Amino acid sequence: MPSTVPSLATRAAAITLLALDVDGVLTDGTLIYSADGGESKCFTTQDGLGIKLLLEHGIEVAIITGRRSAMVERRAEELGIQRLIQGRDDKLTALREVCQASGIELAACAYCGDDLPDLGAISAAGLGVSVPNAPAYVRDRADYVTERPGGQGAVRELSELLLTAQGHWGGIVEGFLATATTTR
Repeated sequence: MPSTVPSLATRAAAITLLALDVDGVLTDGTLIYSADGGESKCFTTQDGLGIKLLLEHGIEVAIITGRRSAMVERRAEELGIQRLIQGRDDKLTALREVCQASGIELAACAYCGDDLPDLGAISAAGLGVSVPNAPAYVRDRADYVTERPGGQGAVRELSELLLTAQGHWGGIVEGFLATATTTR
C-alpha cells in the first residue's frame, strides 16, 4: 500500500511560515560571557541572507527562543523578522500563537529546533526540522535533518530547500548571476 505521508518536497512547497529556535540553530549554541556580565552570540551571514530571501518571497519568519537576548532582538530587526518571542520554553504553545496571529495553520508552518523544548513544535509543524548537532531523540522526530550544523548554515540550507520546493531558487540564482555579469 502506498504511503499517505506527503513527501518532503510536498511539505516544503506548502510552507508559508518558518519558525526558528536560536541557540543551536541560528547559533552553534555556544554562550560567551565576559567578566562584566556581557554575553556574545555568533550568527552567520549565510543564514541571514537565506532569511531575507524567504521574506522577499512571501515566507514569514519567526524566532521562538527560551532565552532573552538583546543580540537576538537586534539580529531579528536587522533581518526584518517581525515575530520574535523570547523567554519561552513552551515552544509548541508559542508556535501556535504565532500561527494564530499570522492566520496560518500548523500544516503550513516549518519549525527548526535542536533540543527538548523544541520537540513538541518539531512534531506538530507541517515540516519539523532539526540540525545534526541535536540529540538523536530530537533528530529522530524531525521530518528533515539539515546537513549543516546549527550556526554554520543550517538555516540557509533550510531556506534553499523551501525556496527550491516553491520554485523560486533557480530565479534567485539567475538574478544574482545577472547582477554579477553586468558589473564586470
